[in-house]
Parts: sequence; structure tokens; C-alpha cells
Amino acid sequence: MKRLFPFCAIALLTACNNEDVKHASTEQVSATQTAAVTFDEQRFRTDIETLSSDKFEGRAPTTQGEKLTLEYLSAAFTQMGLKGAYKGSFLQPVPMVSYTASEKQQVNLAGIKMQYRQDIVLSSRHNNHQVSIKDAPLVFVGYGINAPEYGWNDYQDLDMKGKIAIILVNDPGFAHPEGAKFNGKAMTYYGRWSYKFEEASRQGALGAIIIHETEPASYPWSVVENSWTGPQQDLVLSQAEQDQRIQVEGWLTLDSATALFDKAGLSLTSLMDRAANSSLNVDLAQTASIEFANKAEFADSYNVVATLPGTTQTDEQILFTAHWDHLGKDDTKDGDQIYNGALDNASGTAGILEIARQFAQRAKQGQGLARSLTFIATTGEEQGLLGSRYYAANPIYPIDKTVAVFNLDSTNVYGKTKDYTIVGKGQSELENYLDRAVAKQNRISQGELNPASGGFFRSDHFSFAKLGVPAVFAGGGNDPLDDATAQYKASMMVKMKGCYHNVCDYYHPEWDLSGALQDLGVYYQAAAELANNQDWPGYFAASEFNQLRPAD
Repeated sequence: MKRLFPFCAIALLTACNNEDVKHASTEQVSATQTAAVTFDEQRFRTDIETLSSDKFEGRAPTTQGEKLTLEYLSAAFTQMGLKGAYKGSFLQPVPMVSYTASEKQQVNLAGIKMQYRQDIVLSSRHNNHQVSIKDAPLVFVGYGINAPEYGWNDYQDLDMKGKIAIILVNDPGFAHPEGAKFNGKAMTYYGRWSYKFEEASRQGALGAIIIHETEPASYPWSVVENSWTGPQQDLVLSQAEQDQRIQVEGWLTLDSATALFDKAGLSLTSLMDRAANSSLNVDLAQTASIEFANKAEFADSYNVVATLPGTTQTDEQILFTAHWDHLGKDDTKDGDQIYNGALDNASGTAGILEIARQFAQRAKQGQGLARSLTFIATTGEEQGLLGSRYYAANPIYPIDKTVAVFNLDSTNVYGKTKDYTIVGKGQSELENYLDRAVAKQNRISQGELNPASGGFFRSDHFSFAKLGVPAVFAGGGNDPLDDATAQYKASMMVKMKGCYHNVCDYYHPEWDLSGALQDLGVYYQAAAELANNQDWPGYFAASEFNQLRPAD
């Protein structure tokens, strides 16, 4: 949806483009506003190195690591001269609860004793001291999807009360990308683990367990083990919402799932194939017994929200988001216990700081933008986009006055590229701004190589997309600028292999950050253009968000 100037006559609408149509009071804004910007690489490095240092203990919400992070970010925004957006403070409270399931779990599926971490990980997001489930029926529900628009319901004719759902990861399009089901290889939201647990709750299930497979999940079992054990944060829900939630949720390895189905006299491979072709549910005629201690601890975490007011269209907001949190530390590990989260996402947090500094400096030089910019360093992204979900539900600035969202999550540490990746490309008109900025760098923009990973649904921008705000998650590329960069990238990828959500995601002084700085420039240029006009980008007709804010 675009909001057009009243002085643009209907016959002249074709002339009212992004370059020609500017607010009258912003016509004298210096051309340097959209000229090439020079970021301070050493300052960018320092921010990444500091935020991911052992001192910050992996930046888990509601820990000492959070306290240090909030102090660091607040000091940085104060130095820039930005304004605290939450009642004069930079800190927006996010009521959170940490659920911790005991490592000592007694889990029996179909008479098979499952080993915690090795075979299965389970948790309960309820304020209960003990999870005690005895002989709960197990039901295979295919992909666990109820999608009327696709004519798909894996829960058809099922009463899930008192039962535990066994669910496949991803969605049917992944298994048969050549067909017309869902979105082919590109994951829909129905493929995300968060949706599957939400839908099982809506169906009245007692619990839900997802079968892990590395390729359709897009990450190995180690990521599940590292991410789903220890304290699990969530937003504090109303009692009605809490009562609806399943009692137990978790993941099961493929090998353990195969053994379970064998015990039931069924072929998991055959059922997977059937589930990918049509809606499916099968009573396994087996039960689950689960016992483990559980505790809930309540505490506020915080989003850090800083605003650079616009000069004329001050009530219209363009947001930059990056999550400051990571996985903290695991005292049960031998050796390194800290998940430093340098790439994910100290790098993105450092990125919004550097972009904010550039805009703040230009505002001090009299080159302010018409629209306001707000920078949100969110909490709890790793636990399910908690900080961004909370802001979207409790916005400091109205959602209908929020023009767009630029999200940074893990910047490029592999050097300059000839291309530029827009995750989920083809969603909204906001991408046109990125395309123009990318072209100025003599690069080309394209979608991600692995759309099956569902990247568009996995980071903070999605919390705003669900409300119809055009939101992008972009950066990096796959085609190195030259042979030397390609050789460096190959060697660095070996060093970084397996480090996603692992203790080896720490800062490397030898990182080539020139590509990351390129990408910061793309966001800077796109935001500068959008902030000095009256365009309201919308979602394309093919996007599931089109009805919320349609493109013209």
C-alpha cells in the first residue's frame, strides 16, 4: 500500500515515483544523504569482539551477560545522541519466564527407553514442578499441519485430548518440490517448529514431538541439543493462553523415531512418503510415559530501543532490528562452556550500532531524515523471537505508523561478494529499495540458495511481517568478488563449520568484514531513500501477507 501525495493528480500518478516524489520540506536535503557512506571497520570489529567476549557469558536473557549487554548498548546509543524510546529509557521491559527441565528424564516411548540428549530432548513450558505422563497414546500426524487454503488437515477427524502427536519436520513441499503442494522447496510457516507446537496446542493435544532430520530441518541434531536443553525462555502468557498450551514438547532423533515405528509394526519411511502426498494421521497403538522435574522462574528481560527523530514526518517509523541475545553458557559441558555468539548475533547488533552512528552524525550536520528511525536490539530471539514478538504486540510506536523493518541477523564474515541475498525474495516492495542500493555497488540481488530452511520465518523481522509491516532479512552473497576472496572464504568456512549455535562461534580477528560493511551500506542507502519520501511499501500479491498491507 502506498500513500500518495494529494497534489499528485490522478493523470500524473506514473510520474510520482520514489525519486521524484519527496516531501516538500525535505527537497533541500543534501545529496550526501544517499551518497556512499564510510563505516568505521575497527569500531565495528570492537563492538563484535566485546559483545561476544567471555565476559558477556553468551548474552543469555535475565543473566549477568544481559546486564552487561544492556549497559554497553545503552552507553553506545547515549553517545550517539539518540533518544530512549520507552518512557525516556532505552530499555523496554519484556516479561519473561525461564522453564528448566531436569537433565534426569525418564522417557519411555512404545516400551523403548529414550536417552536424554542422545535420543530425545523434552521440555514443558508450564509452571509445574513435575511432568508426569503415564501411558499417553501416540499418534503420528504427518507434518502436523492444518491449512485450509491448501486443502490440508493432518488432524482430520482426530480427538487429540490426552494424546501425544509425533510430527515430521518442514512441510510437504520439501519432500516433493516438483509438485504443486505448498511452496515447493521453499518452506512455508507451516514447516516451522513453532507452528507445529502451536497447532498441536490448538488441537488440544497433551504433547508434541518433532522427528528431526538434518536436511529438512537445515541443521544437525547438535543444534537441537544445544538450543533445546537448559533454561528455555518464553513470554509470560495470560492464564487462558497458558492453559491451552501442550504439556510437553520436544524433538526425537530419526534413528529413535525409526525404532519407535518399527515397534509399532510400521515403516516410518513409507509413512513419510504418504504424509508428503496427502493429509495423514495414524494411531501408532503405542503409548508414552514421561517423568521429569521442571521449574519456572519469572524475570523481566529487555529490548533496547533507541530513536533518531525525523525532521517532518516524525510519527512515521522505519525500524532496524537485531537480536542481542545468544545461548549463554552451559556449566555441564567439559572445556569451553560459553556460547559466545559472535556471528549470531553480536555481528548484527554491531551492525545496527554502526548504521545508527552514521545517521546520527548526519543529523548533527543538519542532514536529518524526514521520517524517524528506531533501532531495536531485541531479546530472546533464540528462544522464539520473544523480544520482537513482544514489541510487535506492545509497540512503542503504532504498527500502522511503522513503514518498514530492516533486520540484521549474522553478518557476512567471508569477504565481498558480487551478489546480495534477500531471504524469502519476492515478498514486498521494500525489496525494490534494496535492489537499487545493491545496483549502486555493481552487485545483483537474489534469493537464498536454501529456501527450504525457512529463513524468512526464523528471525525477528517475521514478528512484524505477520502484522503486515514490510520487513526484510538480507545480506551476504554466494559469489566471492575475486579468487583471493574465494580462497579466504573456503578456508574460513572450514573454521566455522558446525559453529552455528555452538561454542565455537567466537570472534576471529582475521575475519574479512569488508562484505559486511558493503551490506550495511545497502541497508543504509535503502533506509535513507525510504525515510525521505512518502512511499508506503506493501506486500506483493503472491505473498501470504498481501492482504494485510497490499502493494499497489
